Amino acid sequence: MTGESKRKLLTIAYWVFLSYIIAALVWWFFSLYSQNMAMYRLRREHLTTATTSPAYSAELADIENTRRRNNAKYIGEGGTFLLLILIGAVFIYRSVRGQLRAQQQQQNFVMAITHELKTPISVARLNLETLQRYRLDEAKKEKLVNITLQETMRLDSLINNILISSQLDGHSYQAAREDLSFSALVQDVTQQFAGRYTERRLERSIEDDIDIHGDPLLLKLLVSNLLENANKYSPRDRPIYLSLQRADGRTELQVRDEGPGISHDERKNIFKKFYRIGNEQTRKTKGTGLGLYLCKKIAEDHQGRIRVENNQPQGSNFAVSFPA
Repeated sequence: MTGESKRKLLTIAYWVFLSYIIAALVWWFFSLYSQNMAMYRLRREHLTTATTSPAYSAELADIENTRRRNNAKYIGEGGTFLLLILIGAVFIYRSVRGQLRAQQQQQNFVMAITHELKTPISVARLNLETLQRYRLDEAKKEKLVNITLQETMRLDSLINNILISSQLDGHSYQAAREDLSFSALVQDVTQQFAGRYTERRLERSIEDDIDIHGDPLLLKLLVSNLLENANKYSPRDRPIYLSLQRADGRTELQVRDEGPGISHDERKNIFKKFYRIGNEQTRKTKGTGLGLYLCKKIAEDHQGRIRVENNQPQGSNFAVSFPA
């Protein structure tokens, strides 16, 4: 039985059980209400036939008060139990649903990270074995070495994402805040990106002399993850656009692509940890679901904010805004 089938089965069992409890509560209420009315009628009939004293009115008032008190008691108790059941049901449903979702996301993460770790290791091993076994000319050697370096850099980036994500979540990361040239930092990251993906066209517009107070490692990771995300989801023959400029008293970094874009329904989820669009079993794009999550954490850690918009005519535009 798949995870989706288990979730559906648990959901059905939950609603059946909750419906049974509510039905039992309603049956209990109407049963007590009916008994109270039956007792009221019997006492009233007995009073009519047996009571001839001047206390008739007082006895009748006492019967009426008893009926009203019992009805109020049943309504109050039943309403209180129903409210508690509904509150508990909502709490349990949300908790279990959150746990199941987290479990599924962790399973997806394990599947993705296994593939992401194996691929660069396998490529690097194959290239090194090729260099060891065969006599190759210098051009082929250089090509294999460059590919191996790219895969090791990709592996290093992946490990950094995992480690820093864990440290930020555990509040154990020691930020190295300093005044730095954000323009030079972005320029350096884009050059490294262009060197790794020589076939990808990257159009840059980086304003000079933009400074920022922050952690250089985290900021490099932010820019790198945005570029990697655009590279994964846009066609190979289409360019990626990066711009860094001052706007309205703030520093704004934008990374735009011409991929399929992101629907409005998905935009509220893409910055969640482990979240990835589509099904882990069928999607073809690489990733672990940590890149955009880290981008949001890093932006907020630097008093900035990140947003995603439509790129024209198609694609996505990720914009990060920092205070000047």
